[in-house]
Amino acid sequence: MGGAKSDCFSSFVFFCAIMQVLLFSVRGSNSSITRIPFDLYHTSVSLLEEVEAMVNRHPDKLTMEVLRASNGGYGAEVLVVTYNRLKRQNNNSSKFRILLSFGQHARELITTEVALHLLSILGEERRIVGIDPTCLENVEIKVVPMENVKGRKLVEAGDLCERRNGRGVDLNRNWSVDWGKKEKDYDPYEENPGTGPFSEPEAQIMRMISKSFGPHIWVNVHSGMEALFMPYDHKNTTPNGFTSMLMKSLLENLNHHHFQGRCLVGSGGGSVGYLAHGTTTDYMHDIVKVPMSFTFEIYGDLTASSNDCFKMFNPVDSDSFQRVLNEWCGAFLNFFKEGPELLKRQNVTLDRWISMDSAKFLLGHKLENGKRIDGLDFGMSEMRTYFRLFMVSSALLMFMFCSRISKSKCRQVYQCSL
Repeated sequence: MGGAKSDCFSSFVFFCAIMQVLLFSVRGSNSSITRIPFDLYHTSVSLLEEVEAMVNRHPDKLTMEVLRASNGGYGAEVLVVTYNRLKRQNNNSSKFRILLSFGQHARELITTEVALHLLSILGEERRIVGIDPTCLENVEIKVVPMENVKGRKLVEAGDLCERRNGRGVDLNRNWSVDWGKKEKDYDPYEENPGTGPFSEPEAQIMRMISKSFGPHIWVNVHSGMEALFMPYDHKNTTPNGFTSMLMKSLLENLNHHHFQGRCLVGSGGGSVGYLAHGTTTDYMHDIVKVPMSFTFEIYGDLTASSNDCFKMFNPVDSDSFQRVLNEWCGAFLNFFKEGPELLKRQNVTLDRWISMDSAKFLLGHKLENGKRIDGLDFGMSEMRTYFRLFMVSSALLMFMFCSRISKSKCRQVYQCSL
């Protein structure tokens, strides 16, 4: 009897010891999760306020507009900053146009900090040794410093692993190219594509900007690793043609000169280890026909645990933070020079695209902050082409029909003469 009591007591002690270990491990795992170091990072509100103040300080170089959209009771607004040096002296339609988006995934705070740092350099408030932003007179650059504002607020409230927008949709799966396809390892928390292509207001706004602005170069900026990606994301191939070779050459040069070969270079689908469907970059390449479309991954801590999302996607110490800002802003400035130069050498025409300012003029109305506009119907040019082909085909068919009738009559006359 005493032995039985002793065994029960020993089992109870052992059970308590196991519970203490489990509780300690849970507390330890919670305490190891990195919180946002706000001595390095801005809040979403303070960052956008700083962007607005910077634009107001440099009206000769920077302008700003806020675009809004809503769908199904969910609304979003996106701040867009335009860099256009010497805009009064030059015809904007003769410039190469570059469109950049940062902060599409909410947890990737470092991307929005790079956007702010880059704008401060374009505004000439900061400088990078050896790089002169005044040489960018032949480019017009639109920067979306924080595409996913509502998702970002969820991260700041403590959901550090959140990458989706304010109603749980991954904005980089909400575009129409190969939309909705799910791989075997599909995770709805990570990759929810929405109820349909462009169901999300943020994606609707970005599509409108892309079609109205007509960029020659597109870059979607993310974090999670160090990589320079080109299409495609939804398949393990790169596009055909000489422009694809130029894109890869440009990325390899950037990787060599700015990152000492650290970055992966190639297609997203072929390099990252998984296929992504319904992405922005694939849409920009296939539908908007942007000559050079890219996704840049600017930072990743591969040693971070899977539940330590902030550390995985963002630098947490001052030295790493500053290194990322300086390296990538330097790379962007050279990219702004080298990309248009490559396109110019290949005689890429500027008349194929039309700037947003020209679109406003042609549409006969002015874009106001917060007022939604419809972009130019770029499909009209294709429709006109198809109509011309239809007319030519109809004329050929008519000619062949008339020729057949003529031959038939001649045959009858010939037979009668016999």
